[in-house]
Amino acid sequence: MNKSRQIEIWVGLFMAIGFVALFFLAMQVSNLGTAYTGDTFRVTARFDNIGGLKVKARVTIAGVEVGQVTEIHYDPDDFRAVVEMGLQSQYLNRIPDDSFAKILTAGLLGEQYVGLDPGGSEDTLADGSEISVTQSALVLEEVVGQFIFGKGQEGKQ
Repeated sequence: MNKSRQIEIWVGLFMAIGFVALFFLAMQVSNLGTAYTGDTFRVTARFDNIGGLKVKARVTIAGVEVGQVTEIHYDPDDFRAVVEMGLQSQYLNRIPDDSFAKILTAGLLGEQYVGLDPGGSEDTLADGSEISVTQSALVLEEVVGQFIFGKGQEGKQ
């Protein structure tokens, strides 16, 4: 009976460690574990297609996280998605205003995020600025459709 009780305790401990590990994995996948809580400034960008970009997605420059997506909405006047980003205040007046924003995909799960490529302008992004040069998300279904359509046209010639 004593040996059986000891095995039950080890199994329970192993299960508890497994649940804790699953919790931390869920936090990492959902981007809740890396939320920046300091001061931020707001920058917007307009995209033709945001793919699977979500609020709280990270914003990076050269692979370094500098902020996160705070809001996404549709503008019915120009038929584009407006992505609002909160960038860390330490980068205020340090990112050129002709920077390029693009939606990229990372990881095996296809997590999408915004990547900023700095331009060469002397002027910088300030609170409320809009990034005018953007590249939309690469949608796999569209690429496959273009490939199939292209192959179909080759056969007709």
